[in-house]
Amino acid sequence: MTFGEKLRIEREKYSMTQAELGAKIGVTRATIVNYERGASHPKDRQIYFKLADIFSVNVNHFLADDEAIIAEAMERYGPKGALEMEDILEGAAALFAGGDLSEEDKLGFLHDMQAIYFESTDRAKKKYTPKKYRRPKPSNN
Repeated sequence: MTFGEKLRIEREKYSMTQAELGAKIGVTRATIVNYERGASHPKDRQIYFKLADIFSVNVNHFLADDEAIIAEAMERYGPKGALEMEDILEGAAALFAGGDLSEEDKLGFLHDMQAIYFESTDRAKKKYTPKKYRRPKPSNN
C-alpha cells in the first residue's frame, strides 16, 4: 500500500477533510490531494512525524516498504547511503520486472538486500576509516 493510500485511509477514519489535515500539518489542501494521489511525498521528514502523531500510529506506518528501507539508510549513512539504497532498489525492480515472485518473496529479498548493504557498509567503515576518525561506541551506563 502506498503512502497516499495509507494517508487517505487514516484521514477518512478520523473524518477529517483534506483542508483540515493540511492545516494541522502546515501544508495546503492541494498538497494533501497530491500526497493522496501519489503525485508527491513529503520532502520534510517532520511531516511524517506530525501525521503519525495526529493519527496515533508509528511513523513507519506511512512509509512504503522501499521508502522505509531508504529512510533507514538515510538515518544510518546520510544522503549518500540513501542514494546507494535507491540504486539497489532500482536494480531490484528491474530484476523483478517480468518475474513471477510473490509480493512476500519480493519483500523478503528487499529485506535481505538491506541487511547485506548495512553489514557490508559497516564492515567497510570499520576497515577503511582511520582510527582517529572513528566514533566511540556509546556506553550502556
